[in-house]
Amino acid sequence: MQSPGSGRSRGRESTVLGRRLGGELQRLRVAAGLTQQQAAEYLSATATKVVKMESGWVPVRDPDIRALCQLYGVTDGKVLAGLLDIAKTDRERRKVRGWWEDRTLPNGQVGYIAMEDAALRNRQWQVALIPGLFQTAEYTRALGVADMFWDDPDQIEALVALRARRRQRLHGETPLQMHAVIWEAALRQVMGGPTVMRGQLEHLRELAELPNVHIQVLPFRAGGHAGAGGPFNILSFGEEGAVDVVHMDAPRAGAWVEDAERSAVFVDMFNALSRTAVSPYDSMQLIEGIAKGMSE
Repeated sequence: MQSPGSGRSRGRESTVLGRRLGGELQRLRVAAGLTQQQAAEYLSATATKVVKMESGWVPVRDPDIRALCQLYGVTDGKVLAGLLDIAKTDRERRKVRGWWEDRTLPNGQVGYIAMEDAALRNRQWQVALIPGLFQTAEYTRALGVADMFWDDPDQIEALVALRARRRQRLHGETPLQMHAVIWEAALRQVMGGPTVMRGQLEHLRELAELPNVHIQVLPFRAGGHAGAGGPFNILSFGEEGAVDVVHMDAPRAGAWVEDAERSAVFVDMFNALSRTAVSPYDSMQLIEGIAKGMSE
C-alpha cells in the first residue's frame, strides 16, 4: 500500500484522505450502476479526471462532489456532508508544508505525522509500548537504544526530538482529543530501567489530568480481548464517525485502512477494548501501583 506522502507534486499526489474519498465516490458510482465515462460526461469532464478523483490523485472540488452525489442518487445528507468534510480536510492538508517535511524520517512516518497533525481525534490501542504522544524523552531514548535499527546516537536523539515536537498536539487552542487503551504489559515492561519507567508512568498520570486525554488500562485479569491482533490508531477528521482512517502499527512500517467498511471494524474493536478495560480512575490506580512496585 502506498504511503500517504508518496506520489507526484504537491497537490497532485495520492493521499490517505484522497483515496478514502475516491473509494467512497467509486463505491457510490458502482452501486448506481454507472461507468466512469458516464460520470465524466455528467461533470462535462474527461474520464481521466474521474479516474484521478477515484484514485485519490487530485483534490476534489465541492461542486463535483455535489453533482456526483446527485447523479448517484445519494439522498442522505449525512453521507454528502461526510464526503465534503473529507474533501475539505484533504485539500487543506495538501496545501500545508509541515514542520516534519524538513526531517529525515523512516518510511511511512512523514505520512503518518501529517495525518496526526490534521486529525481532530486519535483512538489508540497499544499492546507492548506506551503511545508515542505519551512517551517521555527518557523512555523514547531507551526505545531507540533497544531498537537494532538505530545504531547512531544522533539518530536516536533526532527520534527523541521528533516525539517531543509531536507531543505539542496534546496542547494548544485545538488540542488533539486522545483516547488510549493500553494493555498492562506495556506498563510492566521496564524500558530503560526502573527509574525511567517510573518517570514514564508518573507522566501518564499527569497527562490523564488534561481534559483532552482519556487513558484506560486493559489489565491481565481481563483475559482474552479483541485486540490480540496488534496495535492500531483510529484518526478522525470530522464529527464522531464522519471521517475515520485506521493506521496499523508494524516495525519500521505501517499500513492504512482507508475504506469505511473496514474502518468500522476497527472502531467496533476499539469500543470493545474500551468496555473491557478498567475505568480511567481505576487505570490511574493500577498505574500508580505498578510504579510503586518497581524495584531498582
